[in-house]
Amino acid sequence: MDEQLEENLKKTSTWKRIFFMLIFGVIEGVVKILLWTVVLLQIATVLITGQPNENVLKFGKNLSLYIYHIFAFLTYNSEVLPYPFSEWETTEELNLPEPKPRKTPGK
Repeated sequence: MDEQLEENLKKTSTWKRIFFMLIFGVIEGVVKILLWTVVLLQIATVLITGQPNENVLKFGKNLSLYIYHIFAFLTYNSEVLPYPFSEWETTEELNLPEPKPRKTPGK
C-alpha cells in the first residue's frame, strides 16, 4: 500500500471528521423537514393575512443559516462544527440583511 495512503487512513482526525459528517448528515435531514414546515406555514400565513409572519421570517433565516453551516462543514468549506458543537451565533458572519415582511403582489 502506498505510504501516503496508509498514513491518511490512520489519521484519527479524518475519522473523527467523518463521524461528525455522518451525524450532521442526519441532523440536516431533520432540519430540512423543519424548513419545509416553515415554508408551508409561511404560505398559509400569506394566503390568510396577505403577508408573511415576522417571527417565522426570523426563524426561517436562522434555520437557513444553520443549514448553510452544516453544508459548509460537510463540503470541507469550514472546519467549524455547527451547533450544538459551537455557538449558534456563528451564523452572524454572513452579514445577511434582516428579513423584512413584504406585501404580496396585488395588495
